[in-house]
Parts: sequence; structure tokens; C-alpha cells
Amino acid sequence: MPDVIQASTHIREGRLSPVELIHDCLESINANNPTLHAFGDVYAEAALSEARVLEDEAKRGATRGPLHGVPFGIKDLFYTAGLRTTRGSLTALDNVPSQDAPIIRRLKEAGAIILGKTATTEFGWTGASTSRVFGDGRTPWNPALTSGGSSSGSAIATAARMVPAALGSDGGGSVRIPSAFCGTFALKGSLGRIPTWPWSATEMLSHAGPITRTVRDSALLFDVLSGPDALDHQALPAPAESYLARCDQPLRPLRVAYCPTLFETPVDPAVASVVEAAVNRLAHGLPLEIERLTLGWRDPLGTFETLWVAGRGIAYGSSLKGRLGELDPGFAKLIEHAKRYDLGDYLAANQQRAVFANQVHGLFNTYDLLLLPTLPILPFPAHLTGPAAMAEDVECAVPWARWTPFTYPFNLSGNPAASLPCGWSTGELPVGLQVVGPRHADGEVLQFCAAVEALMPWANRLPPLLRP
Repeated sequence: MPDVIQASTHIREGRLSPVELIHDCLESINANNPTLHAFGDVYAEAALSEARVLEDEAKRGATRGPLHGVPFGIKDLFYTAGLRTTRGSLTALDNVPSQDAPIIRRLKEAGAIILGKTATTEFGWTGASTSRVFGDGRTPWNPALTSGGSSSGSAIATAARMVPAALGSDGGGSVRIPSAFCGTFALKGSLGRIPTWPWSATEMLSHAGPITRTVRDSALLFDVLSGPDALDHQALPAPAESYLARCDQPLRPLRVAYCPTLFETPVDPAVASVVEAAVNRLAHGLPLEIERLTLGWRDPLGTFETLWVAGRGIAYGSSLKGRLGELDPGFAKLIEHAKRYDLGDYLAANQQRAVFANQVHGLFNTYDLLLLPTLPILPFPAHLTGPAAMAEDVECAVPWARWTPFTYPFNLSGNPAASLPCGWSTGELPVGLQVVGPRHADGEVLQFCAAVEALMPWANRLPPLLRP
């Protein structure tokens, strides 16, 4: 399966047929989706019909854009005109939007083909991959284990070569968590870098973006998808540079902070050793001055939990009144917990968010980048909502945040944060390294990640499930 740039180039040069590529994707989906649970709706006939049109156009030299004829998976949270968007919920199985989200419109305008909708947890509420709609998402590196979420299907589909790439969203780690567990690359851009719509009750945390096999694929997609849109009042101005071109520039000397952990969180020794080895290799292979730090930041879990629970719980609690029995039990619990918060709690959390963000932004007055593990754990069994010791925390409305303490802080601060595969455990499970940059320094994060990939490439390593 070619990656995005390979597929686009080969189609443009007449060396690859979009129709053949769709057939290859469908073959992989048919073979692996029953086990891994990446896709819900698959639009085989519509995709093949579109591929035939795009193939004819390519033969005439009339390509629509840089993604001409390339198939994508779309997280089933994104609105797609005329195609149902279940949002991972039994309560929304008949929901068919009349309008595309901006990210979908831009993907289509660039010539991409929507092959199907990928799995998400219910309304994207959790970092696990359990789902009543799609089945429990599983990493192709070991199908007994979770893929992570909430962009579970998009990471699985990309890692298992069902599609060259897929779209995801991230409100607390939802592209980075499954990328760490599935061995893919994902950047959560600066808040507003890629416009989001429709409105979310946690809009101050929510980001949209691609999950890819390579950094340069991600950079190309950020070039295509970034820029303002009238539907998103938080959307940033169009970038002043090409992110893909930035990836091809030599890396300047950088001062990098490396934190083996945050908030004194214990890190699985297998994760710690892989990350430590990767950072040591980067120190010797790239022009970096790396300083090992123990940051005195206070864990903003309470702040995140208030915003996540109060925002989502009150919004969905109103619209789903009387239907709680149809919901994932964890999400139903979140709605019940939301009743404990009042306006004062919500405003205080917003103030605390600002204070925490000030600390994060202040770090980048001294350092160009921050490195740390994406997650402190390896994947756990797919049917669980977290590591066994945390899965039954009855008092916690956001149990998944207990095992993702390194991702949600950068949703609070709005910084660009990427997860890249930096190695594999002895059990051949991928381990993610998180790369965080200053606000709006998305290009610098991508350029650094491209340099890491050139030094320690990962994209051609196949999961055991796909090997002959």
C-alpha cells in the first residue's frame, strides 16, 4: 500500500490507477476489518465510481489537487453531506448531515476519495477503543490489545494499510493515543490550525487532523487542510509557509527539553527504555542540545476533567434526555457527573486552564521543543477501558485521563504536539515519542519530526498481522 505522497505522485504520473488502489484498499479492509474493527460504513461502489472519473481526468492531465485519486478513511465524528455520521453512538445511527465539515470539503477539493467512515468511541469521549457501534478497536501489532482512541479506526486503518491515511480529531489525545499504540504518526496542530465544525461544547480543547504513516504525508495534509473558515471562529490565518517544503529544509541547532515523565507519573519500564534509547540516538544524530528536566508543573487533571465533563455532559445530557440506557456506560456516567458542576466551577476551570497554559508557553521562552513519552503505558486488552488497575474507578468521570497524563495537558494549552513511533518493545509493540512545540510552531514540529524519521525510519515496518 503506497503512502499518500507516493500514491498521489504515481497517479499523476500514470503509474498507478486510482481504481486499482481502491481495489487494494477494499481487499485489505475485507481481510482485516473483521478482526481489527477500523471501519463502519464502507462506500465501495461509490468510491470505485469516483475513482474511474478521477482516473480519466488524470489521463488527460486534469488533476484536481495534490490528493487526486487518493482514498481516505474519515473518522465518524466528521460531518459528511449525504453520508451518515453515527458519531459512534447507537442514538445517532440515522444521522445524515446535509453539509460537509470544512476539513471534508477541503479533502474533496484536493481530489481525495472518501472510502469509508472509521470507528470512534461514543461522541469521542474516551481514549480507549471500546465501541457498541463498531466493535472494540484493536492494534494490528497484537489484535488482543487496544488500539487506543478516540480516533481508533483512523489509526488502525492507516497502520494496517487499509488506506494510505485517515482523518481524526483530538480533544485530549485522540490522534496521539491511537498513533502511539498503532505505530502511526499524528500531529495535533495548534488550536485552530485546521478548522473544526460543528460547534463542540469542548471547543477550547478540540483539534482536527490527519493520521498518517509518514511525517511528510502529514505535512502535505496540513498544507491542504489548514487556514481560516467562516464556520470556525477559532480558525487561525493561513500558514505563511508550506509545511511539506519545511520538512525538506536542514534542521537548525535546537535546544530541547526532555522529560522522562510529568507529574511524577510512573512510566512502564518498557516504554521508558525505548524512549530513553531514542532520545540518546537523537542527541548523537541531530544538531540538538538536549536537557533532561523534571518540571514542577501541577497536574491539570482537575481542570481538564471539569471542562470535559461539564461541557460534554451538560450539552449531551440535554439532547439525550431519556436515552441514557442506549449509551456507553462510561459516557452515561459522565453525563450524570456533569450535574455536580455549576457555572462557578466551569469559570474557575477556564481560569486554571489559562494559568497552566502560561506555564507551558513559558517553557518555550527557553527551549525550542519538548520531548516526552506519548503515553506511560503499553496497550492493554481491547475489551477494557483502561489498564486493569484503573478500569473500575467508579468515582472517576474521565477514567481514561488517568492513563493519558501526557496528552491532555497540551489540549489545555493549545500547543502543537505530535506522536511518532520511536521504537518497539521486546513484545513488538510500538512506543510513541511526543514532540511538543510553541503555539503556532507547527512547521518547526513537523520539520523536527521529519529529521527524526530520516534518522530512525519506521514507515516500512509491517505489523505481524500483515507479514507473509
